[in-house]
Amino acid sequence: MRKFFRMSSLFTLLLGIILLIPSLIPSKTSGAEPVVHVIPVHDTVEKGLMMFMERSIKAAEQDAADLIVFNLHTPGGAVDAATDIARIIHSTDIPTVSFVNTWAISAGAYIALNTDQIYFAPGGKMGAAAVITQDGNAADDKAQSLWLREMRDAAEHNGRDPKYAEAMLDVDVDASEVGAPTGKLLTLGPTTALEVGYSEGTVTSLEELLKTLGLENANIVEAEVSFAEKIARFITNPMVASILITIGSLGLVLELYSPGFGIPGAMGVSALLLFFYGHLVAGLAGMETLILFILGIVLIVLELFVPGGILGIIGLGAVITSFFLATDDVMQMGMSLLFALTVTIIVMVIIFKVFGKRIRVFDRIVLRDSTSTEQGYISNISRIDLVGQKGKTLTTLRPSGTAIINNERIDVVTEGTYIDANKDITVVKAEGSRIVVREISSSK
Repeated sequence: MRKFFRMSSLFTLLLGIILLIPSLIPSKTSGAEPVVHVIPVHDTVEKGLMMFMERSIKAAEQDAADLIVFNLHTPGGAVDAATDIARIIHSTDIPTVSFVNTWAISAGAYIALNTDQIYFAPGGKMGAAAVITQDGNAADDKAQSLWLREMRDAAEHNGRDPKYAEAMLDVDVDASEVGAPTGKLLTLGPTTALEVGYSEGTVTSLEELLKTLGLENANIVEAEVSFAEKIARFITNPMVASILITIGSLGLVLELYSPGFGIPGAMGVSALLLFFYGHLVAGLAGMETLILFILGIVLIVLELFVPGGILGIIGLGAVITSFFLATDDVMQMGMSLLFALTVTIIVMVIIFKVFGKRIRVFDRIVLRDSTSTEQGYISNISRIDLVGQKGKTLTTLRPSGTAIINNERIDVVTEGTYIDANKDITVVKAEGSRIVVREISSSK
């Protein structure tokens, strides 16, 4: 009984300690400083930026942040990356604020519209959101209509008048009251944005923004782009990706004209590895994509030593497929590959025509030597010594047959005439083993 009482007392003590621990841990609701995560949205909007923002928002959620501030300074970028960023913003329960710190153009304006609040810095600009293709022309009606719907939805999601979102990308929308009549795309400044409800106010700095929001004592956590993410953001830029693919193909082709493995091959391999590394970090490609690319290269190399063509076709297909798997923009990748192929073919033609170089790697598998007469080789015995010699036909020549010349039985041929047997002849030509004879006319 005493033992039971002691066990009960110990259990009660432990239970009391456990219940007391939560009250000893400070919580944010009991006077702790609020936490604000600041995420820079700078430069071009692309998939690398999307992956960085996704990681940063997850870090804010793990830190139980009270607010996320997007520090916007971007001229816009890829529509698909912007829509993915909007999806990530909508997925978090943390309040979001956009600080238009000079620029929120095109896709940047779309990102800002998807946040709960928008504040401008003096001189800030937001708008001009028309869809532009890679060649600098306006996108087709289908793409424009889809983007128009996205902009409307972004504005309406946070209770903003969608008319001005439409005016940012459609010149047919009249927004003359804020300086954008029909025929002109709308770009809002701090004052006009405040007038149309696209801004909650103008602040000179991030500190003033937090003070305006009552978070001047907040613990600020600034998200930083890692070195790998910087590389990924640079490489996933469509223009840079096209250049890397071109350098890769050129390097490998130039290596075929060079003995051994040298600088062109190293540059080509490095460019292609950079391409896949950037897309791996950006989350656009997986290891299976890189493995497929390497397998394709191996099959192409094996094709140089194994006849048939099947390995080469499969290898080329694997390489091309790996490039398309490393992107979510099939059209852009197709253009990049076409550009790289065109440049590579032009360079190959120049090297062959101007410099007269041949692909040296083929020297190992293609027999280029020949046994020519100039090199001292004779394919058969030459009987040029018989020219001018006389003899007698042994058989009828019709036009070929046999003759006796210098007591030697020799196969001969006439110039096309018929010569009977036992006729006198003379050798007029010797072409290798072909002896041409002519009948000697008898004089009367």
